[in-house]
Amino acid sequence: MMKQLWPHARPYGVWIALGAACSAAEAVFELLIPLVMSDIVDIGIQNGDQAYILRKGALMVGLAMISLTFGVGSAVFSSVAGQGFGASLRRAEYDHIQDFAFSNIEKFSTASLVTRLTNDVNALQMTLMMGMRLLVRAPVMLVSALVLSIRISLRLSSVFLAAMPLLLVVVCVILTRVSPIFRSLQEKTDALNLVVQENLAGIRVVKSFVRETEEEAKFGRRNRDLKEISQRAYGMVVVNMPLMMLIVYGTIIAVLWFGGQMVFAGTLEPGKLMTYFTYITQILMSLMMVSMMFMMLTRSVACARRIVEVLNEVPAITGEGAQPGPDGGPLAVADGSIDFTHVYFKYNKESPEWILQDVSLHIPSGATVGILGGTGSAKTTLVSLIPRLYEAGEGTVSVGGRPVGDYTMEHLRDAVSMVLQKNTLFSGTIRENLLWGNPEASEEQLWAACRAACADEFLERMPQGLDTDLGQGGVNVSGGQKQRLCIARAILKQPKVLILDDSTSAVDTATDAKIRAAFARELRDTTKLIIAQRVASVQEADLILVMEDGRVAAQGTHRELLAGCEIYREVYESQQEGGHVHG
Repeated sequence: MMKQLWPHARPYGVWIALGAACSAAEAVFELLIPLVMSDIVDIGIQNGDQAYILRKGALMVGLAMISLTFGVGSAVFSSVAGQGFGASLRRAEYDHIQDFAFSNIEKFSTASLVTRLTNDVNALQMTLMMGMRLLVRAPVMLVSALVLSIRISLRLSSVFLAAMPLLLVVVCVILTRVSPIFRSLQEKTDALNLVVQENLAGIRVVKSFVRETEEEAKFGRRNRDLKEISQRAYGMVVVNMPLMMLIVYGTIIAVLWFGGQMVFAGTLEPGKLMTYFTYITQILMSLMMVSMMFMMLTRSVACARRIVEVLNEVPAITGEGAQPGPDGGPLAVADGSIDFTHVYFKYNKESPEWILQDVSLHIPSGATVGILGGTGSAKTTLVSLIPRLYEAGEGTVSVGGRPVGDYTMEHLRDAVSMVLQKNTLFSGTIRENLLWGNPEASEEQLWAACRAACADEFLERMPQGLDTDLGQGGVNVSGGQKQRLCIARAILKQPKVLILDDSTSAVDTATDAKIRAAFARELRDTTKLIIAQRVASVQEADLILVMEDGRVAAQGTHRELLAGCEIYREVYESQQEGGHVHG
């Protein structure tokens, strides 16, 4: 685990070393102050030497200022190192997540990944910041004060030496009990974040079904679970403090009792007892600081394991098998031809049934292909294999005459533009969202893509046009407008393959027809795959695929399928009777 985390702390090694050195120096100079105070009491006050008292007092102030300076330096250096380490770890984790396939993300869940990127990383960077100070300061203080106190009185030292094993036993027992609870604490945090994420992402659905009360109850249950596990975890941490304080104050009372008798008997000077009392307090407080750091480390270990799980996760789909092109560079997609050769697929490798079964088909470059089928017939799954959003379990998927595994992920997906069933726009302006398709697109190209997607109809009515702010997730536009903007963004890529996954479901049939006409006009050389529920959206396609239970039940033109495919004919006739198809 340390091998995974250390590279992110290594760039801040100098800051860590400086912070540790400052913490040690702070402790040393702080320990010198009681010695000076002892001289003031035993020599200055005892002899009534005011000049001596002033000199030693000035020395105490100087030592305190030096200790303060090192303390400030330690705080600054530890903050730089801790924040830098956290930022580096978050960046590495986030970058690695970008390489995940859908199956990897589904394994962890989005909410858990968010928690691991935020709460877990914050816990580690806080541990580094506090550890640089406490885990250096406390041992230096402990050892130095122990040596100095033994030098003052070996007899008195036997009192707190007897108390130290009790402190260690308390710490070990609590750490053993609390360690597994911290793991559960992070899991409960994941569960709570999941509820919040789902509720906010689907807030329109929640309100339309008047499910606020049920969602509040669900949140309440998860929140209560988190509260209870937190109480168990931190309850043990809190118990640690009074138990240790009981031992500490008991030790202090014993030292005062025996030390007072020694002063009364004349075997120990009063100033030495004051100094000894200061050292014994610092020793015991150092032990308490170490125990608290161990508590923090216990939680950090749980968080670190969760972070390392993400960093060690091997992406299910990689571009490692990519082949070089004729010029020695990455292989480019030659054209939009698509071939499926005896393709099988299932989302879970352990599942006994295939989602796609023995799919074989050829789609020539530039063709328009319609895909119809009932819910669960694997239409979306079929097209998701083309840009390698998922990997075929058996068989081969080819684009441009080469298996998709021969291309780098970047080159393959640059050649394939996909408008998903669930449209996504990001916060920012319409222009910024469209430029995802082509960052170098000119104003003319942006408007041409919007006209092809019939988005110009509503954009021209907006006072700010392309510079209109969409809000979070595109909340400032309707569902149909969002679909058209997503189509325009895809068109701007000028892809070899364009996949539309039921992406005109929220527009009327007239607008749907205009968009299809624009595709035929503007994207002649692009292979177009259109998943639709309406026969009217695909009946003019060069090829229509009818999916049923993960198989291609039939394929052909509109006329051929009407004549030879009962499933297609039933769908066509039912929609015609319902008024979806005219003419």
